[in-house]
Amino acid sequence: MFVNEKLQEFERYIKNKRVALIGLGVSNLPLIDYFADKGAQVTVFDKRSIDEMDKDILDKITARCINFSFGEYNLINLIGYDLILRSPTCRPDLPELKAESVRGAIITSEIELVMELCPGKVIGVTGSDGKTTTATLIYEILKEKGYQCYLGGNIGNPLFTQIKEMTPECMVVLELSSFQLMGIQTSPEIAVITNISPNHLDVHTNYEEYIDCKKNIFKYQDENGKVVLNYDNDVTRYFSSEAKGKIRFFSSKSRLDNGVIYDNGVLKSCEDGVRMHVLTIDEAISIHGMHNYENICAAIAATEDFANPYVQLRAITKFKGVEHRLEFVRNIDGVKWYNDSIGTSPTRTIAGLNTFKEKIVLIAGGYDKNLDYKPLAKPIIDNVSKLILIGGTADKIEAEVKAVIETENNETKKINLPIYRCDTLEQCVQKAKEVSEPNEVVLFSPASASFDMFKNYAERGEKFKNLVMNL
Repeated sequence: MFVNEKLQEFERYIKNKRVALIGLGVSNLPLIDYFADKGAQVTVFDKRSIDEMDKDILDKITARCINFSFGEYNLINLIGYDLILRSPTCRPDLPELKAESVRGAIITSEIELVMELCPGKVIGVTGSDGKTTTATLIYEILKEKGYQCYLGGNIGNPLFTQIKEMTPECMVVLELSSFQLMGIQTSPEIAVITNISPNHLDVHTNYEEYIDCKKNIFKYQDENGKVVLNYDNDVTRYFSSEAKGKIRFFSSKSRLDNGVIYDNGVLKSCEDGVRMHVLTIDEAISIHGMHNYENICAAIAATEDFANPYVQLRAITKFKGVEHRLEFVRNIDGVKWYNDSIGTSPTRTIAGLNTFKEKIVLIAGGYDKNLDYKPLAKPIIDNVSKLILIGGTADKIEAEVKAVIETENNETKKINLPIYRCDTLEQCVQKAKEVSEPNEVVLFSPASASFDMFKNYAERGEKFKNLVMNL
């Protein structure tokens, strides 16, 4: 019977130690019971006031007699801890954390502990776009092969409390955001980077910091590691010069001698110039669009050492896509409605716009992450028949679209793109129902984060689907 000696050693270490959990979000909440049960002296920190905390969190803290520090200045009490686990939203360079590190505290996170203590093989997936689809595809391929698999990180449930049931034969797939990668000093054995484009610039100090956070997914690998990189993306292609392990590219634009490519409707695995047919994109594939073909290429490259092409093909043909990513909702009077709430950046929405042959009624806008919306304007003009805007980024999107229209309009070409403004998602859906025509697509792809009106993109997507189903 397998015994996880690393986990046992960790549990011996934390007994009677002072442990701080910073941020009571999805990743840290399950750790309250774990550390308390192992005999640690737990204190929880959160920038929310006690009146803003969920009742179930307060009940758990009270029942376990857990110390807490809440409010804007909660970290003023972060003094004298042995182990500090920060949530992804807590920057590792905060002065209070730096001071504790100097005093000797170990600063880590739930996801870093998973990578350090998991006895099996870890595959990490990051990128500005496509990481949820790619991570889920990898997970489904490995399950199809028969591996004991776990899917976590930025998707699904926190995995730390499941480490005790993991064995050396298991496979763990982690979707990793830039926030989860910030400050970590551990990398998964296999790292996948789908692409890099500006994102989350409301939190990161600049684009360079965002890129550096993404690098951490392979930075601490040794020569036995493997990195799967997008050859068509300038940033990720350059990463190959810094990787220590094996490099595997994927591409939809270049006929690589080594890598996985999309070539005129066919996915091929290439080795030393020999290209092997893996699958043909046809009606058997439920997810379409060039971005999804690239995601499939990345998943094939990540799993090729563990599953043969026949297993990969079976899993890919069964895959129906992830919720909130170009998710078909319903057909109403010849108009197809799609939920793409996971489209939280311009690049994701551009990928969605390029997926459909039909003209699109686009619902966009949301929380402003300080992103550049200029690249979105031309794809909107080329693909959208009516534009419905909402939220903090509505002004930015409209300004960029109108600027391109003004530039392109001339005596022989007149662009007519109606633009509507709404205050609520309910109004957006009603307006889309009013202005859409048969054989068009209504696409809800905000190109923005959800935090101005919703807890996350999933809550936003569920709201949209419910509104459409009630039309």
